[in-house]
Amino acid sequence: MNVKCDTKEKFHVITVTDSTLTASMTDEMQECLLPYLQNDASLPDRQVKNLVLILKDTHSIDVAAAEKLVTIQQKYYENNASFVICELQKTVEEFLDKNELLEMMNVTPTESEAWDIVQMEEIEREFFNEDEN
Repeated sequence: MNVKCDTKEKFHVITVTDSTLTASMTDEMQECLLPYLQNDASLPDRQVKNLVLILKDTHSIDVAAAEKLVTIQQKYYENNASFVICELQKTVEEFLDKNELLEMMNVTPTESEAWDIVQMEEIEREFFNEDEN
């Protein structure tokens, strides 16, 4: 899986540059995306656990790859981290919707809106952590 990575203050931005995501890439997707959940204080880019996944260059995806993205997203939320997918091509969005996977994903039209969601979820987590203490 070919990607470009950028680290911001509150999240990582991963841009997938492959035009197709297939079942044969699911292990690679997991190996690429899940390590960002590890919080390692000795590595500055591992202190941020939230992830924005940009799929603007991806024009097709199969069911296995889409289901893997749902599973990866769930792992992020189980670990109190955000995972937002943005800039889906219309064909990919329609495919996900047809296979009833789109509603299971946290998807936004633009990267800017994905940033907003990450920041809003961060505030919510901070608020709930304060309530618990």
